Amino acid sequence: MSPASPLPLAGLALAMAGSIAFSAKAIIVKLAYRHGVDAVTLIMLRMLFALPIFLLMAWWAGRGRPPLAARDRWAVAGLGFCGYYLSSFLDFAGLSLVSASLERLILYLNPTLVLLLGVLLRGQRVDRRRWQGAGLSYLGVLLVFGHEVGLLGPGAALGALLVFLSAVSYATYLFFSADLVRRLGSLRLVGLATSVACGLCILQFLLLRPLQAAWVAPPVILLSLVNATLCTALPVLLVMMAIERVGPALTAQVGMVGPFATIALGVWLLGEPINGWVAAGAALVIAGIYRVSRVPAPPSGVAA
Repeated sequence: MSPASPLPLAGLALAMAGSIAFSAKAIIVKLAYRHGVDAVTLIMLRMLFALPIFLLMAWWAGRGRPPLAARDRWAVAGLGFCGYYLSSFLDFAGLSLVSASLERLILYLNPTLVLLLGVLLRGQRVDRRRWQGAGLSYLGVLLVFGHEVGLLGPGAALGALLVFLSAVSYATYLFFSADLVRRLGSLRLVGLATSVACGLCILQFLLLRPLQAAWVAPPVILLSLVNATLCTALPVLLVMMAIERVGPALTAQVGMVGPFATIALGVWLLGEPINGWVAAGAALVIAGIYRVSRVPAPPSGVAA
C-alpha cells in the first residue's frame, strides 16, 4: 500500500485529531476554573458525564466474553484508581496553579517514567540513546518550569509537583496494565478502569462537598460536557482507530503534535504567553520523547 493511499492518510488524520482532542483537556479545565469551581467538583462533573460512555464502552467490548475473574476485578480496580482517578485528580489540582503548556509538557514525560519503572522494578537494560532522550525531555521541562516560577511564584512549584505526580500515577498504570490488556483487550480495560475512576471521583465529591456544590455556573456544565465527550471519550476511540490503520509507532509519533497543540490553544483561548523559553522547552521535550519512544508500545488508555 503506497503512502498516499486513503487508509494511511485516514489513520494519520485520526491520530492527529485524537492527540489534539486530548491536549484540549487542559484548556477546558483552565476555562472552567475562571468560574470559581474547585478541582473536586470539576473532576466529579467530568466523570459524571463520561461514566455512561465508558460503561457502554466496557459492555460493547465485553459482549460474548466470559466475566472477569476475581484477580482481574481487583487488578482493574487498582488500575482504575491509580491510572484514572488519582492521576486525574492530581492533574486537575495542579492545573489550578500552572499553565496548560507546562502541564502538557510534564504529562508528556510518561514514556520516560515507564522506562524508569522498568529499570527499577524489572531490571530492564536501557541503551544510552534512550537515557539521552530522557535527559533532553527533563531539561525541556525544567526550562519552562524555571520561567513559570519566575512569573507565577512559588505556587507554580506545587502545581508542577502535582502534575508530575499525576504523570507518575499514570505511568504506573501503563507499566502494570500490559498483561491485563492482553487478556481483556485495551477497549474493555479502558471502559472498566475508567468506570471505576468515575465512581471514585463521584464518591470523593459526596464525601468532601455538600450536594449544593454541584450547582455550578452554566458554562462549567457545558465545559464539563465537552471535556467528558470531546476531550476524554472521543480521543480514546480516535487513537485506537488510528492504531488499527497505521500501527502504534506512527500513531505515537503523530501524537507528538499534542504539546504544541496545547501551547497554541493556550495562547489563543487563555492568553498564555509564548516566548523562547516555552518554545525551546517544548522542542527539547519532543526531541527527547522521540528518542525514548522510537518503538513505543500501543497506548492502553486515555491520558489524564
